[in-house]
Amino acid sequence: MPEGDVVYRTATRLAAALAGNKLTRSDFRVPRYATLDLRGQRVESVGSYGKHLFVRTAAVSIHTHLKMEGEWRVFRPGQRWTKPGFTARLVLATEDAEAVGFSLGTVEVLRRDDEHTAVDHLGPDLLDPNWNADEAVRRLSQHPDQPIGLALLDQRNLAGIGNIYRSETCFLHRVHPATPVGAIPDLPGLVNEAHRILTKATHEPPWRPLAYGRQRRPCRRCATTLVVHLLGDDTTPRAERGIYFCPHCQPPP
Repeated sequence: MPEGDVVYRTATRLAAALAGNKLTRSDFRVPRYATLDLRGQRVESVGSYGKHLFVRTAAVSIHTHLKMEGEWRVFRPGQRWTKPGFTARLVLATEDAEAVGFSLGTVEVLRRDDEHTAVDHLGPDLLDPNWNADEAVRRLSQHPDQPIGLALLDQRNLAGIGNIYRSETCFLHRVHPATPVGAIPDLPGLVNEAHRILTKATHEPPWRPLAYGRQRRPCRRCATTLVVHLLGDDTTPRAERGIYFCPHCQPPP
């Protein structure tokens, strides 16, 4: 699933193509909005919050979520799409650009005043200019027995981290992913590490993983072979994805 850095850069790319321009075409390929026509409305801004993306006109906010396979691509008018047309869920076009959302997991249109309802349940956005580290620590601390590897994936604690950056955060902070939140001696330091990593990955790409995807390869710190384990249970199927770590640098709790 694309993480906060990808969504942030996608919003930046869409803003460059759409913001300040009137829509000459809107094509919602989801039943609920099949008859909605936004032609003539000017795109005021494009932004993201965690893994959620918003294209805003004066009247509405178009909320999309990439989920596992979604992607936005921008084309010149008349340019052939580089992904199959049947996977397109939303097309927003201006005189100079055509933005196409392929395989989007969520497409909904909200009144501007209601945009907040899409993100009210989320924790602080790691890439928000007003990032609130104290609030992220507070939310994590509410569940002291939860393994940190699961807590970091819970967008209600802090928004924007997925499987890549939870692995990287735990590795760089030398914390085993099964360590309970309440047993981490420097939880604010770990939260700051997550913020630093995601910010760097967003603004200085590409991020070269130190742990993620490197199972059976040597740890860059101690040369111990890195491993990948599932972390979760029957009540948390979303979180049951492999997390990568070093069994020496990140000893079990």
